[in-house]
Amino acid sequence: MILSGKEIKKKLGKEIVIEPFSENQLNPNSYNLRLHNELLVYDEPILDMKKENKVKKLFIPEEGLVLETGKLYLGRTVEFTGTNKYVPMLEGRSSIGRLGLFIHVTAGFGDVGFHGFWTLEIFCVQPIKIYPGVEICQIYYHSIEGEYDEYCSGKYQNNEGVQPSLLYKDFES
Repeated sequence: MILSGKEIKKKLGKEIVIEPFSENQLNPNSYNLRLHNELLVYDEPILDMKKENKVKKLFIPEEGLVLETGKLYLGRTVEFTGTNKYVPMLEGRSSIGRLGLFIHVTAGFGDVGFHGFWTLEIFCVQPIKIYPGVEICQIYYHSIEGEYDEYCSGKYQNNEGVQPSLLYKDFES
């Protein structure tokens, strides 16, 4: 079952964290999250799963930044979210998708117990100008049935900024 917007608001500060929260971003069954002004791009021609790949930082100025096609940009949400009771899910807004801008390539599924900023895997079909603070995606919450273990990975929990892939750590064990 998906929580309604009213239910999301009712559970704020108890079972759901969204900071900062604005009533204007609340939808009937989701909450819009905004794009932070910081992006990362990989700085290597070939990415290697078994190693830490170099990235460079970009900033989106108030007047906007044009994204190039064929390039993956990693961004993050302005909002810090968390829940220990629900499965958080992230989807792009339809208005954003209709411009050919994808905000997650594969990672729209969250885990019960995740707390942090959402890293966005941003890719565009054609060049597009983006702006900091735009409501770029929406989070919604599913209830979960049965016993479960909360997410406790040290890789991404309580992150503080845009997170590149940490898959290489899986090969270290």
